[in-house]
Amino acid sequence: MKAVVMAGGEGTRLRPMTSSMPKPLLPVVNRPIMEHVLRLLKRHGLTETVVTVQFLASLVKNYFGDGEELGMELTYANEEKPLGTAGSVKNAEEALKDDAFLVISGDALTDFDLTDLIRFHKEKGALVTVCLTRVPNPLEFGITIVDEEGKVERFLEKPTWGQVFSDTVNTGIYVMEPEVFDYVEADVPVDWSGDVFPQLMKEGKPIYGYVAEGYWEDVGTHESYVKAQADVLEGQVDVELDGFEISPGVWVAEGAEVHPDAVLRGPLFVGDYAKVEADVEIREHTVIGSNVVVKSGAFLHKAVVHDNVYIGQHSNLRGCVVGKNTDIMRAARIEDGAVIGDECLVGEESIVQGNVRVYPFKTIEAGAFVNTSVIWESRGQAHLFGARGVSGILNVEITPELAVRLAGAYATTLKKGSTVTTARDHSRGARALKRAVISALQASAIDVRDLENVPLPVARQQTARGSAGGIMIRTTTGVPDSVDIMFFDGNGADLSQGSQRKLDRVYARQEYRRAFPGEIGDLHFPSSVYDSYTGSLLRNVDTTGIAESELKVVVDASNGSAGLVLPSLLGKLGVDALTINPGLDESRPTESADARRSGLVRLGEIVASARAAFGVRFDPVGERLSLVDEKGRIVEDDRALLVMLDLVAAERRSGRVALPVTTTRIAEQVAAYHGTQVDWTTTSPDDLTRAGRGDSTIFGGDGRGGFIVPEFSSVFDGTAAFVRLIGLVARTQLTLSQIDARIPRAHVQRRDLATPWAVKGLVMRRVVEAAGERSVDTTDGVRVVEADGRWVLVLPDPAEAVTHLWAEGPDEASAQALLDEWAAVVDSAGD
Repeated sequence: MKAVVMAGGEGTRLRPMTSSMPKPLLPVVNRPIMEHVLRLLKRHGLTETVVTVQFLASLVKNYFGDGEELGMELTYANEEKPLGTAGSVKNAEEALKDDAFLVISGDALTDFDLTDLIRFHKEKGALVTVCLTRVPNPLEFGITIVDEEGKVERFLEKPTWGQVFSDTVNTGIYVMEPEVFDYVEADVPVDWSGDVFPQLMKEGKPIYGYVAEGYWEDVGTHESYVKAQADVLEGQVDVELDGFEISPGVWVAEGAEVHPDAVLRGPLFVGDYAKVEADVEIREHTVIGSNVVVKSGAFLHKAVVHDNVYIGQHSNLRGCVVGKNTDIMRAARIEDGAVIGDECLVGEESIVQGNVRVYPFKTIEAGAFVNTSVIWESRGQAHLFGARGVSGILNVEITPELAVRLAGAYATTLKKGSTVTTARDHSRGARALKRAVISALQASAIDVRDLENVPLPVARQQTARGSAGGIMIRTTTGVPDSVDIMFFDGNGADLSQGSQRKLDRVYARQEYRRAFPGEIGDLHFPSSVYDSYTGSLLRNVDTTGIAESELKVVVDASNGSAGLVLPSLLGKLGVDALTINPGLDESRPTESADARRSGLVRLGEIVASARAAFGVRFDPVGERLSLVDEKGRIVEDDRALLVMLDLVAAERRSGRVALPVTTTRIAEQVAAYHGTQVDWTTTSPDDLTRAGRGDSTIFGGDGRGGFIVPEFSSVFDGTAAFVRLIGLVARTQLTLSQIDARIPRAHVQRRDLATPWAVKGLVMRRVVEAAGERSVDTTDGVRVVEADGRWVLVLPDPAEAVTHLWAEGPDEASAQALLDEWAAVVDSAGD
């Protein structure tokens, strides 16, 4: 006997899940509903099956193919238009006309005994046998009454409670003889229950009802969809689970990684090649799809998560459904009954209320509170660029496909035949993405100079030597799962705001230039990169007095690419240097704040025991450095800025210093004492870079380990700052602790407040209004200066739904009070 699986419905009640996926392909515990149906048919010997398709038919055909993987023979009958339950089967008449056949829905979950159903049909000599089952609430189904022999006496489609006369309902599973096609008109919509069966009963044809025992769930609503998952996990339905039961009710599929410190409270299912990190809690009736990543601290309870979803740290998912390829970012919360469609982005710390529907390809901004469905609106990312270029989670937000499109857009902003320098850090992710970038550049008629793995300052310097621009791919500082794609101009500096906007526009329009076959760009690998860099550095930075001082220093390369340039530098400097952690470690392309702190403590111990003049610790890409004084004490980054400023200003006695507006005003006192002047800039690195190019600029820094040495470069360069510091200390013959001690103490407090994008403008207006008659500086954000000299800076983040606050006072308590006062102003705007 053959079977017919009806798989043409649109499943409108299940939207947005069925907006981009046909209902039969919706997964129930990681297998499409229709696959469960096909496996049931096979268990009962029904291996020859016709599948009727209409809505998104190609997706069904592509998934199941000819059925070989299931050990079945599948053919398809395609409807050009909806033909109803009977019309769609009539459409497959040619394949069914020779023998009795079974009809079953491709979107209902059941484990009925089909063999017994077929036996009943044959014994009764029926033209049609309707499979029936008893349900507690029959309102959504067709009620059927049968007599003692099983013959159908009456049908009623979707009754009201006043019309309910039975709890026995039609499951949509039938066994039929081919003569039934005589009662179905071709190519017009016809239904079994509403059109064909009443006519058969009117003519006295043998229609029987078989009351089946077992499980049956018509997965037609979100509630029934979630219930079906729970029923499978509870063992209420006899289906095959593709995994291993590692403890009672806890199923884990092949290749899944579950951290020992994760808490799993079954019944639940973790799909193949999923990754569950430490401190995750997964509660009962949760289903996690294939290749899902669940980050530490996340909580899931009764959540159904489809394939390739990213669930960020400390997210909270309860009773919801999340579509495939969706990213749930850090600390997001999705409440009971909510449904997130395919390929959505739910931003950090956002809240999606219960029963909200978010349709596919939508973005929920960070910090948003969503209490109505998001159907048509689509708030995309306003700008590609953040503070570190284009940043995001590797293979979640930043994929090879995105890298190719970005590189293609960047190439389109340049002339054909231009040269672009590429580089990366020592991580595998950066290596893979860089290869994608190079291919896209060459395909856009751009020649590529690939430096491979080099420190970031070396990449900038090499870019400035004849390239139209550059691209550096690095691991995001302190975030090992994320990467930054950094774009440089012809000077090796970050792209200006105008150039960023131009790249934004080309990327948004997807108007990428493609080279003709004869225009494909060339690729070459320059040699002697480090010799070129160190030679230029030593020619431009004053190193007099170093060799005579016999200084001893300790240099920590932190197992990053910064160590690659040290061998060709330290010997030429003539300094006694002890280098630690010089080797590359692919597993640690960046470091957490705690790891960095631990490294500095260890460096301090070595400096003190070696009686060195000081110690420096580079970040993994050589862009920034941290200091330890001769006593082994850590010089905090904000103090290191003042120490370097004091040394430079004391030696130069004139000139200008570039500092961001967030820097303590003690810097003004230090600069003025030595006859120099501060130029206040925005917090943007490219603004500091522009200031660093000024003819009278002698120094720049950001208070976070980034230093500009203008005589060599206008960008942050840890190695150049190290060389300059050695020379300054050698010539001044003062220790770092002595210099630090003569600088007044600063008292700056900082706080970050979540601010939805929609109220950022209102926040800044409220701040200006609250400032009243006080002095206001709008170099970057709004800086309000009190009459006694205390100040607060309110600065909206350009890339995240956050507002940053800094406050400075004569002591910690005063600064904290000022910060509390203005934090209340910012919070009031969001109320």
